[in-house]
Amino acid sequence: MSGHPDGEVTIVACPDGPLLVRGPVAIVDTEGEPIEQRRRTIALCRCGVSTIKPYCDGTHKLTGFRTEPPAPGEE
Repeated sequence: MSGHPDGEVTIVACPDGPLLVRGPVAIVDTEGEPIEQRRRTIALCRCGVSTIKPYCDGTHKLTGFRTEPPAPGEE
């Protein structure tokens, strides 16, 4: 799998969404077995509700997932 031409890995934390990972990374399960990557840029779930973990399926939008805690009085 190829990433950036220079081999750099970047991770972007999307507000209220997934982590976007670009570059040559290896994703493995808890046993150390590789998890197949089908795209150059992958979105990793942060909400914990995705049905295709560790990848994001967009469910965070339905659940109202927030990466920042609510301000006092906004709960």
